Amino acid sequence: MKKQFLPQKICPVCNRPFSWRKKWEKNWDQVKYCSKRCSGEARKSHR
Repeated sequence: MKKQFLPQKICPVCNRPFSWRKKWEKNWDQVKYCSKRCSGEARKSHR
């Protein structure tokens, strides 16, 4: 994939766009958060 054409999503916690990464290649459809920090914040707010 060329860097210019990487797919992007919007993080629901910080509302920032984040791009596809090689480590997310197999599960890009399930990726919701841009970082572990945002993932933790989402869990914290649901309690």
